[in-house]
Amino acid sequence: MSDSTPNDEIGFDDLTRDIAEVPAVEVITTVAVHLMSAAAVKCGLAEGGEKDKDLDEARKLITALAGLVTAGAPEISNFHAAPLRDGLRSLQLAFREASLIPDTPGTGPGEKFTGPVYS
Repeated sequence: MSDSTPNDEIGFDDLTRDIAEVPAVEVITTVAVHLMSAAAVKCGLAEGGEKDKDLDEARKLITALAGLVTAGAPEISNFHAAPLRDGLRSLQLAFREASLIPDTPGTGPGEKFTGPVYS
């Protein structure tokens, strides 16, 4: 019988990194991309379209993304923050277009963090 554990046999340690080794910029951008992807789905922009559309959920995700991007941008440099800001703005505009009754500028999802978004 071997002294190895099941995780050693499958190389689990080789497949994952200790979170202590992951740079903050990578964690922040990864979380932002996940929020963007989920928000896009909830705005009806993914393959499922209207079937997956849920603007209440999209609002929450976009607002969380706006908070993360706004707070994290000074920490991760403009090189990393600029594409996140662009993606956020695109989602805010997509949300506005998907809404039957659009929010007034400044009250849309995340706009308390980013300022008003105009189409």
